Amino acid sequence: MANSDADKLMAKADKLTKLSFTRWSTDWKTATSLYEQAAVAYRFKKDNEKAKEAFEKASKGQEMISSPWDAAKHLETAATLAKELGHLNEVAEHYRRASEFYMEAGRSQPASDALAKGASALEEGMPDEAIKMYTDACVILEEDKKEQMAFDLYRNIAAMYIKTQRYTDAATFFLRLGVAADKCNAVNSQCKAYLSAIIVYLYAHDFGQAQTCYNDCSQVDAFLNSDQNLCAMKLLSAYEEGDAEEIKRAANSSTIKHLDHSVIRLAKKLPTGDLSGLKKGEEASAATLDEDDLT
Repeated sequence: MANSDADKLMAKADKLTKLSFTRWSTDWKTATSLYEQAAVAYRFKKDNEKAKEAFEKASKGQEMISSPWDAAKHLETAATLAKELGHLNEVAEHYRRASEFYMEAGRSQPASDALAKGASALEEGMPDEAIKMYTDACVILEEDKKEQMAFDLYRNIAAMYIKTQRYTDAATFFLRLGVAADKCNAVNSQCKAYLSAIIVYLYAHDFGQAQTCYNDCSQVDAFLNSDQNLCAMKLLSAYEEGDAEEIKRAANSSTIKHLDHSVIRLAKKLPTGDLSGLKKGEEASAATLDEDDLT
């Protein structure tokens, strides 16, 4: 079908959606079908701009005839075309609206998936928006008690925070993954998440927070008796001793090699910062405690 034919379909559909002196009612059902035909034709001809517009109008038509599922599907296609055209704001807008339509249709999983697709498409061009969309995708699944379906989303968010050097936020999401895994009795994922958080804190040279995180996580029996706990303990002990070589050996353990790639890359760079300064700080703290010892 030539573009001129698709243009005619669009023009005809547009007329059916507008009131005039000779048309006192709209016909969204027929118009929607015409928009869909035009969208397919434009896409076949690789006229992405017009195809995107046609899918947007087809989505509006499905909304008007109370078919939120189909409205969402058309918006996802429009979002894909917007990405190809470099219209990143429209990518975010369309995937978010598609998610809303899926929720309206009572489908939380596709609603979360739509946000995740949008986030994936925006990781390079709009990283902050991508993080927000991944996070919102998690929330949908959490509210529907489907935390296990969100594990990859937590990991994606943590990886995004690492990439943008927001390490505290990255550790927070690994801990959030640990909590979700605990609810699902996914022990291995839980323990790996806790170890990942500790490594992120160490990479950020926040030994105090890494130690606190380790102590908190060790209150969980599953982690206390795990290989990940043993690995974390070796790392922290090496830090306490200020032993850079032992830190490197611990960071190169097989346990760490089974973590996410973003965390493995951080572990390979340990230790960061001044270990001697860390050691001096601990000695000063111990001296202070001795001065207050009244026994």
